[in-house]
Amino acid sequence: MAQETDKDRLERIAAALERLAPPRAPAPDIGRSDAFVWNAEERALAPVARVNRVDLSLLKGIDLTRDILVENTMRFARGAAANNALLWGARGMGKSSLVKAAHAAVNASEGGKLKIVEIHREDIETLPALMAVIRGAPNFRFIVFCDDLSFDAEDTSYKSLKAALDGGIEGRPANMILYATSNRRHLLPRDMIENERSTAINPSEAVQEKVSLSDRFGLWLGFHNCSQDEYLEMIEGYAKHFGLDANPQNLRAGAIEWSATRGSRSGRVAWQFIIDLAGRLGKAIET
Repeated sequence: MAQETDKDRLERIAAALERLAPPRAPAPDIGRSDAFVWNAEERALAPVARVNRVDLSLLKGIDLTRDILVENTMRFARGAAANNALLWGARGMGKSSLVKAAHAAVNASEGGKLKIVEIHREDIETLPALMAVIRGAPNFRFIVFCDDLSFDAEDTSYKSLKAALDGGIEGRPANMILYATSNRRHLLPRDMIENERSTAINPSEAVQEKVSLSDRFGLWLGFHNCSQDEYLEMIEGYAKHFGLDANPQNLRAGAIEWSATRGSRSGRVAWQFIIDLAGRLGKAIET
């Protein structure tokens, strides 16, 4: 009997390991869904049957920002040059809602070839693997969306994001763009930046290293707290859209009282008031 060579032994071990490995999840039919969530553990796209979003027309008080993002998204969907976008600023003013609404509006006009993929903040280090999957589907265009993106003092995964945005030696896939939302303009807390400045050998270089992360986003779209008129416009728009029959004066008075109890005015507060109003009227709301 011929003696087993090292090559034969390695091939036998590899075959045995292949048999023991769990079967890979089948790749999704990308054409059958408009939205996906990135499963970092399996390195796969998980289709989303129903996206939680509101109609673009219901987003009030952010007209200029809305128009800029929609135009950028339309350019990208049509194969033209477009920028990564960072939507930053006040809480509850519709940052993530705008991303999802802009995707829906543009995708409807472009024949369904624009996909949105949500990647969770804690999975940012696997972004290169997601980019490889996207690169393998050149017939579609992908918005990679990370909601509430920020980094803390001990977190070094921002370096992975910088490398991924720069694209490394292969470059970012031509059919991918990144949209992120954050409450911080520079994605890093001010005390973290100040600490780098005070302890680094070359303070200016250390600060630039961290602040430059946001520079990878060509569009910086700021969201600010809304005025009372804008807040009431949101309320009236929601009430009309969902057919909530309420006396206009009572509607406005109730909305103002609601915001006073919350201590703020925002799109989120307006939406929560509408949910409460619909409940009191015995109606359900579907988005």
